[in-house]
Amino acid sequence: MNKTLYQNPEIERLLQDDPTFLDVYNNFVQLPWKKGHLEPKVKALLSIALSASPTHLNEQATKQHIELALHLGATKEEIAEVLKVVSILGVHTCAVGIPLMMEHFREENLPPYTPQQKARKQKFVDTMGYWNDFRDDILRLDEEFFDAYYEFLTTPIRRGILEPKVIEFIYIAIDASTTHLFESGIKVHLINAIQYGATQGEIFEVLQLTSAQGFDSLQMGLSILEETINDKE
Repeated sequence: MNKTLYQNPEIERLLQDDPTFLDVYNNFVQLPWKKGHLEPKVKALLSIALSASPTHLNEQATKQHIELALHLGATKEEIAEVLKVVSILGVHTCAVGIPLMMEHFREENLPPYTPQQKARKQKFVDTMGYWNDFRDDILRLDEEFFDAYYEFLTTPIRRGILEPKVIEFIYIAIDASTTHLFESGIKVHLINAIQYGATQGEIFEVLQLTSAQGFDSLQMGLSILEETINDKE
C-alpha cells in the first residue's frame, strides 16, 4: 500500500460496478492523505480512533485502520494507547448529564471548596490546561469519582506514549465525528492543540479525515446488500 495514499480495497471492490461513484469516493478520502500537514502514521492513528470510538464501534473499519497503522510504523503500544484515549469519551455522559441534573438539585449557595478540593482542581488544571463547570459539581458530589476520572483522563498525557498534540487531535476527531458532534469538547481541544503548537493545516486535516467517517455506512451497507442478494440467488 502507498504510504502516503489511503486505499480501501473492500470499498473499491464493492463499487466496481459504479466507477463514477468510486472516483467520487477515492477523491474525497484520499485528499487529506495527499497533504503533508500530518504524518501518515498519525492519520492512521486518528482513523483508528474514529472507527473504535464509543459512538461508532465499527469493527471492520477498526481492523483495517489498525493494519494500516502497523504498516506505517505504529507500534502495538501506540495503537493500544489510542484505544485507551478514545475510551474516555464515555465521560461525556457526565459532561452533558450532570448540568441537566443540577438544574433540579442545585442549592442557591453552594459551599466553598475545601482546601483538599482546591488542590484537586489545581492539579487537574496544571495537568490538562483547562476546566469545565461540570467538574465543579463532580468534585463537590463525589471526590472519589473525581479522583478516578482524573486518573482516567490524565494517564495518557502523563506517561507520554503519544505526543500531547496527537492526543488533542484524537479528541478533536472523536468530538467532531458525525456520530458525536460534541461542540464544547471540540472548542476545548482546539485551544489545547493550538497551545501545543498545532497549525491550521494540521487541524483542518484532522477534520477532513473525520468527515470521511460517513463512508463506513457505504462499506457496511453495500456488504449487506451484496450478501442479501447472493443469498436469494
